[in-house]
Amino acid sequence: MKSLPLSLLCAALTACAAAGPDFEAPRASAPSQWSQWHGGAAELADTGLPGGPAFARFNDPVLAALLAQASANPDLQTALLRFAQSRVQSRLASSQLGPQLGARGGAMRQRQSESGAATRMADALAPGSRDAIISVLSDPFTVYQAGFDASWELDLWGRTRRVIEAADAESSAASAQLRQMQLTIAVEVARRYFQLRAAQEQQDIARADIETAEQLLELASLRQRRGLASGTDTLRLDAQLAQQRAALPALLEQEAAALNGLTLLGTQPPGALNALPGERSLPPAPDLSAGLPGELLRRRPDVQAAEDRLHAATASIGVAKADLYPRITLGLSAGLESVAAGSFGDWGSRQWSVGPSISLPIFDGGRRRATVLLRELQQQEAAVQFQKTVLAAWHEMDEALSAYAAERQRLAQWRQREESALSVLALAEVRHKRGLSDAQPVLEARRGALQAERERVGSEAALALRLLAICKAAAVTPAADVSDLKH
Repeated sequence: MKSLPLSLLCAALTACAAAGPDFEAPRASAPSQWSQWHGGAAELADTGLPGGPAFARFNDPVLAALLAQASANPDLQTALLRFAQSRVQSRLASSQLGPQLGARGGAMRQRQSESGAATRMADALAPGSRDAIISVLSDPFTVYQAGFDASWELDLWGRTRRVIEAADAESSAASAQLRQMQLTIAVEVARRYFQLRAAQEQQDIARADIETAEQLLELASLRQRRGLASGTDTLRLDAQLAQQRAALPALLEQEAAALNGLTLLGTQPPGALNALPGERSLPPAPDLSAGLPGELLRRRPDVQAAEDRLHAATASIGVAKADLYPRITLGLSAGLESVAAGSFGDWGSRQWSVGPSISLPIFDGGRRRATVLLRELQQQEAAVQFQKTVLAAWHEMDEALSAYAAERQRLAQWRQREESALSVLALAEVRHKRGLSDAQPVLEARRGALQAERERVGSEAALALRLLAICKAAAVTPAADVSDLKH
C-alpha cells in the first residue's frame, strides 16, 4: 500500500500542463463562389462547371490500367517509404513516455592487483599480515551477477508529450506528401496519355489530308496534261503536299515522347507500350465538378502538409522550453551478486538500489534559451509558409479555371467551324454526284473539313489538359481515387 501514494503522485506530476504553446489550426478564408476570387476578364469566370462535390472520371480502361502500373513508380515508392519511416519515428517517440526496463547477467573471472589501491587498506589494518592478505586478495575469483534495471523519466513539463506531438504531426505531413505524390503521378500519367491519343488522332487526320492532297495533285496534273490548267496549280499543290508530309514526322515524335513518358512512369523499358490497345482518339470528356470553394483547402495535400509542419514546429517550442527545467528520473536496480556459484541464489546475495535522480540546468552559455528562440522563429516561418501555400492554392485553382473557360470557348468556335466545313463538303459532294462539278471542289472541301477537324482535335486535347490542371488544383484524380492505386 506504500507504493500507492507514490504512484498517484507520479501520475499527478506527469499530468501537468505541457510547456510551450498549444497548437491551434490556422484559419483560412474562402469565397462562397469561385467567381468571387477571380483575376482577369469576367468572361473567364464562367467555366460552366457545376458545383457540388469535386470528381473527375475519364472512363477509359486503358488509362485506368496505366494508372495501376504507375503504382510502382520510384517516386511514389520513395514517398511511401518516407511515410513508413515517419510512422516508425512516431512510435519511437511514444516509447519514451513509459518506463525503460532491462535485464542483465554475467559471470566474470578477474584478479586484483597486488600493488593496487586495495593494498593501502591492508597496510592500515594489518601491516604485519600484509603479505598474507594481499595474497588472498590477488587470488583469481569469479563474480556472478544477475538482475534488472528500470528507469522512468517523469514528464513533468510535457517534454516527451511534445516530442510525441511533433512526431505525429511530421507523420501526418508525410502522409499528405504521399497523397500529393500519388495525385501528381496520376495527373502526369493522364497528361501523357492524352498527348499520346491526341498525337495518334492527329496522325490519322494528317494521313487522310495527305491522301486528299495527292488526289488533288493527281487531278491538277491530269488537267495540265490536257491543257485545262497551267503548271502553277500543280507546283502549288506539290509544295502543299510536301509541307503536309513534313508535318507527319513531328506527330510521330510526339507519339514516341508520350509513349516513353508513360513507360518511364510505369517503370517499364522503352517500347513496352508500343502495342497499346484502345481507340486512337481522346477519351470522352469527364463528368467534372470543381466542387465548393470551401472544400479546396481540406482536400489539397500540400495545404494539409503545411499545416502539419506548423503543428510540428509549435510542438518543438514546448520541447525546447521543457529543457529549461529540471529533469527527474526514477531509477530501480535489483539483482544478485556472489563470488561463489553455490551461494549465488542465496537471499544474502541480493542487492538493490532505488531512488530519484535530478538533472538541473545551471549554466550552458545561453544555449537552451537560444534553442527556444530558434524554435519560435521556425514556427513563424512555418506559419508564413502555410499562408503562402494557401494563397498559391487559390491562385492555381483560379488559373486552371480561367484556362479551362478560355479553351472551352475556343473549342465551341472550332466545332462551329467544323460543322460549317462539313456542310460545305456535303454540298460539294451533292453537286459532284449530280454532275454539276468535277472532283476538285469535293477534294478541296474535304481538305477544309480535315483542317477544321485538326483544329478541333487540338482544342479538345488542350481542354483535356486544362481539365487535368483543375483536377490537380482541386486535388481530385483524373480517372480513379488515389487510394485505389495499389502500392
